[in-house]
Amino acid sequence: MSSNLRVVLVFSRDDQAWIRREQINVPQFWQGHSVPPAQGDVIRVGGRQFLIQGRLWEHDGASTILRLFVGNAHAESDTVFG
Repeated sequence: MSSNLRVVLVFSRDDQAWIRREQINVPQFWQGHSVPPAQGDVIRVGGRQFLIQGRLWEHDGASTILRLFVGNAHAESDTVFG
C-alpha cells in the first residue's frame, strides 16, 4: 500500500460504545503491508470478530483514505489468544 494511504475502521455505534467501555486498543492492522484489506476479510479486536462489509475510497487532497465498514460483533469469537 502507498505510504500516503490511511486505513480507517468504521464500527457501528454499539461496537464503538463497547470499544470505549472496555478501553480496547484498536491496532492499525494494515500499517506497513502492501495489500489493502478486502471486503470479506475478518479482523479480531478485543476477542470479537468483525467482518469487513464494505470499502470506501476517499482523497482529502493530501492523502488517500480507505474507510472499512465492519459488521456488528456481538458474540465472542471462537478462539481467544492470550
